[in-house]
Amino acid sequence: MKKLSEWTCKHRILILIVSLLLLIPTILGIKATKINYDILVYLPDDIETMKGQEILTNDFHMGAFSIALIDHMETKDLVSLENQIRKIDGVEKVIGTSDMIGTTIPKEMLPDSIQNKIEKDGFSPILITFKDSISDEKTIEAIETLRETTSKACHYSGMSSVVKDTGDIANSEIAVYVIVAVIFCGIVLLFALDSYVVPVLLLCSIGFSILYNMGTNVMFGEISYITKAISAVLQLGVTMDFSIFLYHAYQRQKRQHTDKLKAMEEAIVETMRSVVGSSLTTIAGFLALCTMTLTLGSDIGLVMAKGVLLGVVSVITIFPALLLVFDKWIEKTKHRELFPKFDKLRKFNIKHYQLIAILFVILLVPAYYGQMNTKVYYNLNKAMPASLPSSKANELLKDKFDIVSPELILVFKDMDAHRLNQMLSEIESVKGIDFALSLSKINEIGLPEEALPNELLSMLKSDKYQMVIVNSTYETATPELNHQIKEMNQIVKKYDKKAILAGEGPLMKDLVEISDQDFKNVNTASIGIIFILMVFVLKSISLPIILVATIEFAIFLNMSVPYYTGVTIPFIASIVIGTIQLGATVDYAILMTTKYREARRSGQDKIKSADYALKHSMTSIMVSGLCFFAATCGVGMYSKLEMIGSLCTLISRGAIISMIVVITVLPALLIIFDKVIEKTTWDKKLGKKVIK
Repeated sequence: MKKLSEWTCKHRILILIVSLLLLIPTILGIKATKINYDILVYLPDDIETMKGQEILTNDFHMGAFSIALIDHMETKDLVSLENQIRKIDGVEKVIGTSDMIGTTIPKEMLPDSIQNKIEKDGFSPILITFKDSISDEKTIEAIETLRETTSKACHYSGMSSVVKDTGDIANSEIAVYVIVAVIFCGIVLLFALDSYVVPVLLLCSIGFSILYNMGTNVMFGEISYITKAISAVLQLGVTMDFSIFLYHAYQRQKRQHTDKLKAMEEAIVETMRSVVGSSLTTIAGFLALCTMTLTLGSDIGLVMAKGVLLGVVSVITIFPALLLVFDKWIEKTKHRELFPKFDKLRKFNIKHYQLIAILFVILLVPAYYGQMNTKVYYNLNKAMPASLPSSKANELLKDKFDIVSPELILVFKDMDAHRLNQMLSEIESVKGIDFALSLSKINEIGLPEEALPNELLSMLKSDKYQMVIVNSTYETATPELNHQIKEMNQIVKKYDKKAILAGEGPLMKDLVEISDQDFKNVNTASIGIIFILMVFVLKSISLPIILVATIEFAIFLNMSVPYYTGVTIPFIASIVIGTIQLGATVDYAILMTTKYREARRSGQDKIKSADYALKHSMTSIMVSGLCFFAATCGVGMYSKLEMIGSLCTLISRGAIISMIVVITVLPALLIIFDKVIEKTTWDKKLGKKVIK
């Protein structure tokens, strides 16, 4: 540690030059990192629905599809439009009404039940299939080309359209997220620190580590848009307190050493000793997300763990170099600290610690009940603004043709028409099923296979499989649809044990089931990992229990707010928020506990020790909590993407709640369980001089 600190101080100019030069490969890495906007790709590859997607792509060349709604267009113009769409790169097949019934049969001659499926209120549907997957670049480019080259009378539904709109919004908002976070954090730092220059240097230092983190994401090939959107502001909020600690340590050492280099060397060593334990728990918290079956957890966890590590490296290299180089400017722009001391609050907490403990016990029950009963939604379309082209198209499709959740059944090619129609009759009798379409059904209405165009034939039949298109009137990711899919699966397996039910609905059903299990697993993993780490860091059995219980109480409070305010949150927020809040804010509790133990070692009684702990940690905890809040609250307020906005709202509120709980509840618990702590802690220095 000492050698590293000496090297950092000696080569401060070199460090800054190298830091700037590293921005070149960093920017190249950022540009080379692909962004994925489709959450469904994070489902495990070995589940049946994902195998179904693979069959659709490989056997039917149907990686994705969209039902386009064409508003008031003559038949000849429709045929011309279909031919225009076929020429677009990425489009595989285009199936319109003319492909089903030809152009010579008047629509008026068809039964009403069929007429209503091919035209209603002037709208005509066209099925477009794409060669590549839902979120593949070629598919998204095809959607973009479709929107640009066809008239405004064309509306394109489907998951690929949703992915396209998600990407457009996310890319337009990310720069704003960072700017808002920097401004809000800057305001907090101006109040918390004693120089106008230091907040700028601190934010620059963290900015370097954020950029390095974004650039090194190229090692993963691609990251999710959620990770990209929240990683910068999360890293800013989480690593801010490391930098503040170094600056305060530097100021203390400067009062003891006339040589600023010597002062910085000591400050770096002091910071490294304090930050290692804190950063390890934070990194462990993020890595716990890797236990999720939904690999989006690994995506967020690995990027954020790497970000914290790079943040620590930046704090002990780049930030000291900046402080030393701009030391004169720091001194010239000094001002008194504007952040209040909160002495009255500190004294109130100590005086009424028993009342606070009672309130903790009372609030624990409704907080736990609330967080267990908070409603979540899985429908990805619900997270999108209604004004988007994809949202409008999906709503039109539902309104005009009652097409809400099309599913695809893949059965083996050798199933005879009679048996297949029997299966379809059973499926159509299931509540909420609007229709089921197959080659055998088309043949039943008097259209033989020989009369059908190759595009339609190849879409419904491959060398190995037959495809059945089923339309459900239920919304995706709802209990009604999930029950319906279960019923359909039972029917399908009765006729063909190897048949697969694919499409958005079944994929979302798997997402619901996997996410529910992930919620339990990831919380258990994060608590277990952080508990074990704290046992070694604090050298105690009881302290980790007390600290984890304190932060878990804060998490319960945070997660219960949506329940008591009647707000439904996106599923991913409910899974990751507990781990993020625990990993990011347990540092507050560790700092408070460390100060408490310092006082106990020096011989002070438990009341005075709690007062000492509050006096010497409360400001740091409040500044850190407010910075974390500032870094994420702006995103929660600004983002048009519900998935991002809800997650950042929960994170920002969680930072404030954790801050308040650590300042109020933790000192009370430390006082009450002081004897237990003494007996279950193997720190030799603790207890030798304590006053009973």
